[in-house]
Amino acid sequence: MIVLDITVMNVALPRIHTDLHFSTTGLSWVMNAYSLVFGGLLLLGGRAGDLFGRRTLFIVGITLFTLASLVGGLAPTAPWLIGARIAQGIGGAMAGPSTLALLTTIFTEPKQRIRVLALFSGMSSAGFAIGLIIGGLLTEWFGWRSALFINVPFGAAAAVLALRYLPGSVRQPARLDLPGAFTATAGIATLVYGFIHAAADGWGNTTTVLTLAIGAALLATFLTIEFRTAQPLLPLRLFADRTRAAAYANMFLGPMAGMSMFFFLTQYLQEVRAMSALATGFAFLPTAALMFVMVRLIPRLLPRLGPKPLTITGTVLMGTGLALLALLRTDTGYFPMLFVATVLLGCGLGLAFSPLNVIIMSTVPAQDAGAAGGALQTLQQTGSALGLAVLVTIFGTAARATTGSPEQVLVGGITAAFTAAVCIVVLTFLVALTFPGKTARTG
Repeated sequence: MIVLDITVMNVALPRIHTDLHFSTTGLSWVMNAYSLVFGGLLLLGGRAGDLFGRRTLFIVGITLFTLASLVGGLAPTAPWLIGARIAQGIGGAMAGPSTLALLTTIFTEPKQRIRVLALFSGMSSAGFAIGLIIGGLLTEWFGWRSALFINVPFGAAAAVLALRYLPGSVRQPARLDLPGAFTATAGIATLVYGFIHAAADGWGNTTTVLTLAIGAALLATFLTIEFRTAQPLLPLRLFADRTRAAAYANMFLGPMAGMSMFFFLTQYLQEVRAMSALATGFAFLPTAALMFVMVRLIPRLLPRLGPKPLTITGTVLMGTGLALLALLRTDTGYFPMLFVATVLLGCGLGLAFSPLNVIIMSTVPAQDAGAAGGALQTLQQTGSALGLAVLVTIFGTAARATTGSPEQVLVGGITAAFTAAVCIVVLTFLVALTFPGKTARTG
């Protein structure tokens, strides 16, 4: 549900843009309002699960997420929708870390745990596949509001079934690091707002400079708090293992480049190529389907090859796909270039990042499961949000410098954003080079 909600909204963005009168740069807040709150509160959600019980946090979070989806589907104005997306982010932050922590602590046998964590990755990829197609179908046939309403029956069923079948979890002594949660969430939100503001008003604008400086200061304060707190939201011991630390780094960098593809390519297909929402959803099918196929292969490939060849191959494929998208023109057809790019991105995203869940969670002690799951999903979501903000900034700057028809201006901004995404993939590749080859711990 959590991943599906991201991709469903991607396909619906042009309709939301028109119906609720969002600005071009402000439209990204439909995505960022959810990602920022979700990412910023995941660490707090993981620690709260340790304190109040992971089963309880899971059920409460799913219920809030479901109710917020209903409210968002009824939104008459842009602020109303943004508020509902914020509430969805809070609910997701309560349920998300508890999901990973419950799986990690219930399934303790190593081989079984790896299989379960790989299945978790597979369900996330299934969310992408289902979200892109269902989002297109719902938006085309019933309007963009149905993309939010679809969460209600599934969320209600998940909450009821969790009450009946999920085992209770032992509460562990923990203290909620509220100063850390506040500074992390506020710092990330302020930074992203600064990037969005730069896209509209330029880097020299006083508000842009001020918000970026405040965001950086808040994040520095957060790190200081974490160093000095006895029970931090982000335990530094999670990063003591070199392989796990590298996996965390790629869990942050990968979505910065990869997830932006859905945002910008959706705009290109619908605004430049005049494709319907349904056709746009099916245009992403090669990416989504191949991500799911790759994830199904990870439990077999990871013990045999180790994380290094998988992540290196994946990042190369992803970078090649993004490089092709950086060559888009106003008359570029879906076949062959866009099709090849979506195939490369599907294989690349699946190979590069699916092993990371297993690498990070398979060796985490039970008492750190909530914090480790929260940190994993925090880096993933904040990387996605910050990456989109940076690339929207580059998009806005390049679009202002492009002359010609509205389609040419849009393509000029989109290709600049994809070029920057390729640069981020290069950083991801360099981190992947630090992974070990075949190791006993991944088997």
